[in-house]
Amino acid sequence: MSEIFRPPVTRIATLAGHRDAVYALTGGAASTVYSGSADGMVVGWDAATPAQDGELLARVENSVYALHHLPALDLLVLGHNFQGIQAIDLSRNQLAHATALPPVAVFEIVFSASRQRLYVALGDGTLAVLTVPGFRLEKLLRLADKSLRCLALHEGRNELAVGSSDTLTRILDLDSLETKFTLAESTNSVFSVAYSPDGARLLTAGRDAQIRTWEVAAGYALAGTVPAHMYTIHHLAFSPDGHYLASCSLDKSIKLWDAATLTLLRVLDRARAAGHGTSVNRLVWPGTENRLVSCSDDRSLAVWQVEA
Repeated sequence: MSEIFRPPVTRIATLAGHRDAVYALTGGAASTVYSGSADGMVVGWDAATPAQDGELLARVENSVYALHHLPALDLLVLGHNFQGIQAIDLSRNQLAHATALPPVAVFEIVFSASRQRLYVALGDGTLAVLTVPGFRLEKLLRLADKSLRCLALHEGRNELAVGSSDTLTRILDLDSLETKFTLAESTNSVFSVAYSPDGARLLTAGRDAQIRTWEVAAGYALAGTVPAHMYTIHHLAFSPDGHYLASCSLDKSIKLWDAATLTLLRVLDRARAAGHGTSVNRLVWPGTENRLVSCSDDRSLAVWQVEA
């Protein structure tokens, strides 16, 4: 049996400037990363030149839990809790659109290029659908009695995965929004759903600290469960090349996995890798340089270099 390659991972920079816990993180053009915080600030960073200060793009009244970049329009969409959706024109650094939604938390935003629609997960169990580029509210669909926490698109199958605090993951048809499958094996809130880059698998994780793998072509049959962290898993993120899966947790750690086998490769915590000292909330792989960026309750972002 060949030996497993465990890539060295080094924390190469800390991005500081937020005044409260950082909850939202999304990638932009090239190596750009955008962060949103409980301090209401939305900041742009360049992971390729981490010594450079971040750029303040917006300051809003409430916490920002969700961000999504629309490269074709050069817009950054933010979920402004209790206010709705706002879109920032990045070329002019000014507000381009604002759409009111029910006055609850906004937990996730995804965009379907084929449908030109934004799908928004809300804290009252409602899925909001907005048309782009006008950002007109098209539909509000109540799916659950508890918060919708996470979304993932499978454009090839015209499906949307929706994870909820009611323990269920629902697979919706993108057009009719009818529920095609209900995945019920999680034992607590589902906080992250992620399709593998080849679209063959869906991974789910959340408060029960397990990563579950579902075979998409087999009607989302459960293929395996990995006890991945000590406490709540907040986010899962595949590397662009599909080789790695990163997970982050309330247990203050980031874990790097072989994406195909879910073999654990590295643990990035304070003791072993100068990691975060508090809950790690979200991850993004910007650009193509095998860099991973994390954000935390400690008010900072960390830039990690994964050696090929």
